Amino acid sequence: MPLPEKSLIKALRRAARGGRGAGVVRGIGDDCAVLKIGASEEILVTTDFSLEWIHFRREWHPPESVGHRCLARGLSDIAAMGGEPLAAFLSLALPAELPQTWVDGFMQGFLRLAKRFKVPLAGGDTAQSPTGVLADIIVLGRVPRGRALLRSGAKPGDQIYVTGLLGHSEASLEALQREGTRNRRPKLKDEYFFPEPRIKVGRFLREKRLASAAIDTSDGLSTDLSHICEESGVGAVVHAHAIPRTSGITLEQALHGGEDYQLVFTSPRQTKVPRNVAGVKITQIGEIVKGSRMVLEKDGIRTRVEARGWEHFSG
Repeated sequence: MPLPEKSLIKALRRAARGGRGAGVVRGIGDDCAVLKIGASEEILVTTDFSLEWIHFRREWHPPESVGHRCLARGLSDIAAMGGEPLAAFLSLALPAELPQTWVDGFMQGFLRLAKRFKVPLAGGDTAQSPTGVLADIIVLGRVPRGRALLRSGAKPGDQIYVTGLLGHSEASLEALQREGTRNRRPKLKDEYFFPEPRIKVGRFLREKRLASAAIDTSDGLSTDLSHICEESGVGAVVHAHAIPRTSGITLEQALHGGEDYQLVFTSPRQTKVPRNVAGVKITQIGEIVKGSRMVLEKDGIRTRVEARGWEHFSG
């Protein structure tokens, strides 16, 4: 088995010397790579897999949802960098027995979201898969030069914020796992099957210079906030009571569950951050501190938080 995902990425980053080059402003270590293209703009590049039995199951997820979620993963990375999406490239590996109706549904969900965000499908590749559906999405975006939101800008004293609500996707997945053993699909809200990339929020944070660091919650709050802490060389205190979640969502689900595709960002203490941006609730959940530890404060007691969100090869 390969190294756990975080260790594997660190090894690849060392081997590739961070992915730096003459045209690369920011390589491995953020939601997107940042490339030079001219005097006033930079290009964002992100890529993500959607794998059957890992990110979705055909018996649980409608094909329209799988296509939507495939593109949403890439758009969420662009949002985390404060970028404007430009184009998408999709590579599909499909098993021979897959019905064409499933592929049609996948593309319907994909292209419906692409149309909403004015992101043309500009190319890609197709191949036959020996087993299962594999979809690889590449999304290009743009930002003004030097203005991309990075994971490395957080400072002690900064406040930590999150958009929307957390834990819903994890709770929905657990419901699917329970009901899946009974061969039926539970009735779930559209937020799980069709998550909304926070493009408008990311752009607002960048335009108003509100965020010192940012990331999306594709792997879970504990894991994604740990990426900000590692890249910025800081620690964090998170207040349990402040983590936004609806009734029925547990603290564990909100803290460690992934695929909510919200944004986590930090902002200097003196900065006035709106409570609502583009119709999305913004909640302060903690603060950045010196050191390297992430701590959860609950009922006046502080305990260390380990990154327990999704990680490939973790066993």
